[in-house]
Formats: sequence, C-alpha cells, structure tokens
Amino acid sequence: MCRGRPGHKSTRPAGGLPAGVGAHGLHTQYTLRVESLCSPIHRNPMAVDTTSIARPSFDLKSAQLPVVAVALRDTDVRVLVADLAQRLADDPDFFDNDPVLIDLAHVREAEGEIDFAALVEALRFHRTVPVAVRGGSPGQMEAARAAGLAPAPEAAPARAAVPEVQEVVREVEVVREIPAPLADALIVDKPLRSGQRVYARGTDIVVLAMVSYGAEVIADGNVHVYAPLRGRAVAGARGNTAARIFSTCMEAQLLSIAGIYRTIETDLPADVAAKPAKVRLDGEKIVIEPV
Repeated sequence: MCRGRPGHKSTRPAGGLPAGVGAHGLHTQYTLRVESLCSPIHRNPMAVDTTSIARPSFDLKSAQLPVVAVALRDTDVRVLVADLAQRLADDPDFFDNDPVLIDLAHVREAEGEIDFAALVEALRFHRTVPVAVRGGSPGQMEAARAAGLAPAPEAAPARAAVPEVQEVVREVEVVREIPAPLADALIVDKPLRSGQRVYARGTDIVVLAMVSYGAEVIADGNVHVYAPLRGRAVAGARGNTAARIFSTCMEAQLLSIAGIYRTIETDLPADVAAKPAKVRLDGEKIVIEPV
C-alpha cells in the first residue's frame, strides 16, 4: 500500500471546486501526482540500455606516409654529420620534422660499425625524425633496432624507364614528348603557401597555381606544375625512377625523384632558370633540361 509522504497535505481547496474545473478533472490531476510519487517504474522489456555498451577508445588501421630517405654511403657518422652541416648551412630550416628512413643498401657489405645513436641524434638536430631503417646486413639491422629504429621493407624494384625521345626521320629532328597526366591525377588549382604539403598517392599531381618557397608537392607518379615552381617537388615517391617533374617556370628549392634529390644551392643554368623545364633521373643523378 502506498502512503503519502510525511507532512503531505491535499491541495484540494476547502471551499469546494474552483470555478470551471469539474470533479473528474481535479481527480485526474491528483491521481497523476500520486502515481508519479508511488507507482512502480515500468520498463519496456525490448528496450536496450545503450549506456552499458562501451565504445572502443581507438581503431587500428594501416597507413602509408611519405618519408625522406637518407642513403648512407659511409659508415663513419662523423663524416655524415659534417656533410649535413655543410649542405644545410644556407637553409637550416630546410626540414620541418620530416620522418626519415635510413637506407643502408650502399654500406651493407661495409666492415665498419655504424653508431646509430649518434646518427639519430645528428638527424634530429637538423629537424628530422628518424623512424625506420632498411637494406642493411643482419648485424646492422639489429644495431638499428637497438637504437629504436623500425625495420622497413626493401625498396621495390625500379620499373624500366619509358623512352621519351622519338626520332622523326622525314623531318630529321628529335621530338621530345611530355607525357600527359594520368586520368585520375590529383589537381590543385590554388596556390600553395610555405609550409603546405600535398601528396598524390599512386598517381600524378597537377598544380595550376604557384608553389611558393617552403611548400611541397609529392606524387608517386609525375609532378606537373603549370606555374612558378619555387618550393619542393618530389616525384616517384615510392621508388618510380621513370617519374618526371615538369614546370612552366622552374625556380625550385628542391627536386627529388625516387629518393634521389638535388637542392638548388646556386642559380640554375640560364636555359632553364625561370623557364619551362623538365627533370629526370639519369642513374643516380638529377638532370634538369629545357622543354
């Protein structure tokens, strides 16, 4: 039996019913109030209590990120430190916490040991973040792991270069063809300011506006810039040695193809400086040619 709360008094007026209110209406109001205080709570047996279902705090997904590859050609870290300081003396802010992959393929058979702790410290000093290593001998890879570097898979074999020079016998001249961008190429129609970076995964990138100094365009395929190219351009980011870089106004800060890069520390030759030019890879050398 439900009892009223201690000290509870009826709200029914002593002088009878108020004007305009019937007995049934007042009784209904009073009954609802009593039920709200004393009646048991009825739940829908089919309802689901969502508060008891915990949502996961994270998801695990695969991801691929562009990295800067540092290919060692000497096991003496002191030589590397000196070379880095000399190359980056004119542009100490060249890197901006870029992730770095250390490539040991050229020193795999070297007898000298690599001081990975000193190497990592030197790379971090120049605002890079060493994260992985590849291409080393078992001993080198084990020493790299001890220094906190993750093993990375070997570089994919380079694809054969596509001939780009075609001779026209009748005219007795050489025609240089510029490959058209892929159909699914990433198109950027706005200027890229310093600090901005755009990456075209698995395809070409086409930029229709200026790439400012300090900006970066990256593509697994070719890089087309139909405007002044004053920042960094990286083609063949995943090892495609046949990739190319094209610009209608070549003033690049850095050019890179398949991990081989060239910083523009001096003025470009007059035939390509601020003019239409293309960039290709000849062995392990970056070549800049007029278009």
